[in-house]
Amino acid sequence: GEQPGVALFRTGRGQTADILAKAEIEHAVGFVDHMRTFVERLSGRGCRVSLFIEPDPEQIEASAAIGAAVIELHTGRYALTEGMSRDEELERLIAGATLAAKRGLEVHAGHGLRFDNVAPIAAIPEVVELNIGHFLVGEAVFIGLDAAIREMRRLMDEARAASTAPGA
Repeated sequence: GEQPGVALFRTGRGQTADILAKAEIEHAVGFVDHMRTFVERLSGRGCRVSLFIEPDPEQIEASAAIGAAVIELHTGRYALTEGMSRDEELERLIAGATLAAKRGLEVHAGHGLRFDNVAPIAAIPEVVELNIGHFLVGEAVFIGLDAAIREMRRLMDEARAASTAPGA
């Protein structure tokens, strides 16, 4: 049956386990202990565990406490907002990525990223992977998969280069 506290679990050929906790129980008594045991079992079987979370300090600290190797920061709010709200969400993502890296977590990010909003996320130095496949496949319908990938890669590379340039 379904493990308590786990809404989605999938393995990538036995090497990676992605876990999405049910929001209504993530603060329940014993949740962190339960998840630590679950993560230890997966890790013991050679799985690299990744948690899909909000850029919230409590969730990041809990991810480190249970022994996850990777977190994926949810960028959906950032992707759906504009102006000051988007700037605030970007600051949350930057702070979250910084905290996660300090706690020894590998940082990924994704959800809702497109050509017009990916650059600021790609510029976050701690983010080592962006999950953008859904957008790329959709865009491929219009411009082809090769062109969609090349454009996204160009935007990501330019953003990363600008963020690491002297004086940036």
